[in-house]
Amino acid sequence: MTIKIATAQMWVHDQEVALDFWTNKVGFEVRADVTLPELGNVRWLTVGPAGQDDISVCLMAVPGQPVMDDQTREQVLDVVGKGFANAVFLSTDDCDAAYAELSGRGVEFVDKPEDRPYGRDCGFRDPSGNQIRLTQLAELPNQ
Repeated sequence: MTIKIATAQMWVHDQEVALDFWTNKVGFEVRADVTLPELGNVRWLTVGPAGQDDISVCLMAVPGQPVMDDQTREQVLDVVGKGFANAVFLSTDDCDAAYAELSGRGVEFVDKPEDRPYGRDCGFRDPSGNQIRLTQLAELPNQ
């Protein structure tokens, strides 16, 4: 299965839970896992598809001080708590195969490819409630 993504950043409630989900269920590998003392010991954690080192998803923990001021932190917590903080789009050359593989690993889909009559795509949520769309890459029909 080939998966392509645009580099993305999303807020997560628990980086360990997010890491387990993205590596064990989605099948991505760790790109970076470092602590940045200059940013108040923020953990910089990124994952991405094997063999595609140029693209990744950054899993940022819901922030506290000193990264954000109180008002910004409260806004982020409010949005993340509602479970629609971010959307990441994953593209694949075979949506049905990707769906079957990810379902087999325990990813629970909100909708399935067969539920979408005008396109081959489906969606799931990560443990923090971020929306993930898996879409079919398709060639334009011959004119």
